[in-house]
Amino acid sequence: MAHGYKDLIAWQKAKRLAVAVYSATSGFPRCETFGLVAQLRRCAVSVVSNIAEGQGRNTVGEFIQFLGHGRGSLLELQTQLEISFDLKYLSDASYRALEQLSGDVLGLINRLIEALARPTDHAVAKQRETRNLKRETLKAR
Repeated sequence: MAHGYKDLIAWQKAKRLAVAVYSATSGFPRCETFGLVAQLRRCAVSVVSNIAEGQGRNTVGEFIQFLGHGRGSLLELQTQLEISFDLKYLSDASYRALEQLSGDVLGLINRLIEALARPTDHAVAKQRETRNLKRETLKAR
């Protein structure tokens, strides 16, 4: 596992996405400052922040939970990007670039969750040992 959240490719790309969202929303109409602009930026920052916070937690289960929160924020962001594009606040090129980058981040988060959820050889051996002990205990009765 990575030594720190900054070592995670998912975090690095999510941070790049957040910066790109900030840049892309700087040209939105002023009337959207507290609407779509604020929502898009909040979601983008939430994705990268949840990856960092989860990596800093004590257990793999907590890390997976925070990755799930980040994934949810990312899907929310993708929806808001599509709405922004439909409203013509984003150019085709800008929308496609953000859509591609967010898709990359989604894939990385999904693969990270899958990797963390996969039992390690040590965990499998421990489970097997526990089952054998239970069987032996039941036989001894």
